[in-house]
Amino acid sequence: MQCAMELQLSSTFLSSSTSSPYLMIVPKEHINQQKAQFLSIKSSSLIPESTSGGLQKSSKKDLSRLLRTEAAIIGIERKANSQKYTNLWPKAVLEALDDSIKQNRWDSALKIFGLLRKQHWYEPRCHTYAKLLVMLGKCKQPNQASLLFEIMLADGLQPTLDVYTALVSAYGLSGLLDEALHTIDDMKSVSNCKPDVYTYSILIKCCTKFRRFDMIEYILAEMAYLGIECTSVTYNTLIDGYGKAKLFELMESSLSDMIESETASPDVFTLNSVIGSYGSCGKLEIMEKWFEKFQVMGIKPDVMTFNILIKSYGRAGMYQKMESVLDFMRNRFYSPTVVTYNIIIEIFGKAGLIMNMEEFFLQMKHQGVKPTSFTYCSLVSAYGRAGLLERVDSIMRQVENSDVVLDTPFFNCIISAYGQAGDIERMVALFLEMKVRKCKPDYITFSTMIQAYNSQGMIEAANDLKSKMITACESNEMIRS
Repeated sequence: MQCAMELQLSSTFLSSSTSSPYLMIVPKEHINQQKAQFLSIKSSSLIPESTSGGLQKSSKKDLSRLLRTEAAIIGIERKANSQKYTNLWPKAVLEALDDSIKQNRWDSALKIFGLLRKQHWYEPRCHTYAKLLVMLGKCKQPNQASLLFEIMLADGLQPTLDVYTALVSAYGLSGLLDEALHTIDDMKSVSNCKPDVYTYSILIKCCTKFRRFDMIEYILAEMAYLGIECTSVTYNTLIDGYGKAKLFELMESSLSDMIESETASPDVFTLNSVIGSYGSCGKLEIMEKWFEKFQVMGIKPDVMTFNILIKSYGRAGMYQKMESVLDFMRNRFYSPTVVTYNIIIEIFGKAGLIMNMEEFFLQMKHQGVKPTSFTYCSLVSAYGRAGLLERVDSIMRQVENSDVVLDTPFFNCIISAYGQAGDIERMVALFLEMKVRKCKPDYITFSTMIQAYNSQGMIEAANDLKSKMITACESNEMIRS
């Protein structure tokens, strides 16, 4: 471990046409400063003016706030590249760091944190390190988390329980469960840092996420040996994890333990996990049985509960029961949310029941519930499959006059609809619009367009797009699955 280690940035440009830096914490003496490269993306003339203008509408207030935040972060980042800024205004640096952490921009956060450590007024705090470690865990950057932990030790700080738990989470969320366990072992040897139920609950959640159920029995045995009793959060994590993996015996066994426990009680989250696990795989009778049991326990359902029931019945084609749940909600003064309507619209759309889908879409708007990108995506997909391209155009006009923030799945749906209809020019225009809006394409985007080109006999264009897909993947300009 080197005490002189500093947080710096190393930028590797993988393509001459795009700048996509990979940022990491490395020893200061190994850094060669590189100038940032910026590219301007120009809109193609293929994009119709009405489409381009309409798609770029958004809330002016939110946009202004985002631009101010972005400018502040960029301004501080630029200063981090210089050695002369060592007495900056604390508020500016700390706010920029906090904004980067909130936005999970780990590269910017580490760069700004490096600048923070150079300030004359800087005092190392475990709380700051804990926040950074939590962020790095969410961003799946375990190597950065490990190096940051070493730098914290070099700063002369004694790790706290929060710091260690954040490091366990950083390893666990990236699937490095052995490293997470080793960290817990290290905690046991540090006074006032003994792992608690929250630490173990996080580790259990990571085990369920990566289907490492073999480790859970060992973790629970260790908790019992240390006298750490499971809480409702721990049991709910187990129940949800086992349920999603269709390990129903283990799920019900954990539920029984929870009911018998003196430190935990089933709640609405437990209810939703159990009925959701059975409903998702079509075991509707068992789902209904458990719904009734939880009612007897006095656990009241919430809107998410009804959404689960609606989705389960809809997937099974039991549309009458699905609408009965919706009526039950209204009679009990549960207001359907945008998620409720999105589920119903998607179910009818996938079933090809266009009239039913449109009925609930109109009902949604009459109730004052704003459609989302997912809503429009379901509508476009349904119309595309039914060959109703004129209604796709209608949806596009609605989107142009809304403040909906469009994402990659929506663009994939609309590109697919026009591609299937053979409207290659419009398809390409929308693909270019993604770049203008800095919305990264994914494998589905490229595959959809390649298929459309091939179906039109445009083999050369399809091969060219395949090359672009490889380049985009290498330069981090494509979302990877």
